[in-house]
Amino acid sequence: MLITFSTILKTQWMFIPAVPFGAFVLYKILGKIKKTRLIIDKTKFKLPIFGAIINKSTVSRFSRTLATLTTSGVPILDALTNLKDATGNAAMAQAIQNIYDSIRGGESITKPLRASKICDEMVVNMVEVGEETGELDKMLTKVADNYDDEVDRAVEAMVSLIEPLMIVFLGGSVGFIVIAMFVPLIKLMQGIGGGD
Repeated sequence: MLITFSTILKTQWMFIPAVPFGAFVLYKILGKIKKTRLIIDKTKFKLPIFGAIINKSTVSRFSRTLATLTTSGVPILDALTNLKDATGNAAMAQAIQNIYDSIRGGESITKPLRASKICDEMVVNMVEVGEETGELDKMLTKVADNYDDEVDRAVEAMVSLIEPLMIVFLGGSVGFIVIAMFVPLIKLMQGIGGGD
């Protein structure tokens, strides 16, 4: 296995940088197509570990930006129009468009926000309370602060896991090489001993 892996690295080394580069280029191309970008951005929310962080950071960005715009006196419809391109996520942009259409039709923010399934029920409830009490900007700021703290804690926990994972990976790699070198020697010695 070690010799095969070494041979592949020597003869096919050009594929090592080509594969991630090709994947990156493909991702960028697909990201420019509206439908595929929406699918990619929705899939990001479902990724293990990273999905929750991406979701919370997206909701936090949406909440804080909308709170800032409404506090500054920008009309809610204008704020949503400006916010749609600022989220950096097509799924969130679609949800914002649905919220825009809902408000324009005389309905509330919470119904399309709940239907998008991007925000937790707690966030939707806080937005609903803020909308009813006329303190939407304050509730959105609380949501953003809460989610920012959660994202920071999740990132710190992930970073703290990297070091032990690297140690296990490096230890496993060194152990594999040592075993690959010594097993043939042991078999050879046993063969010589058996021959005597």
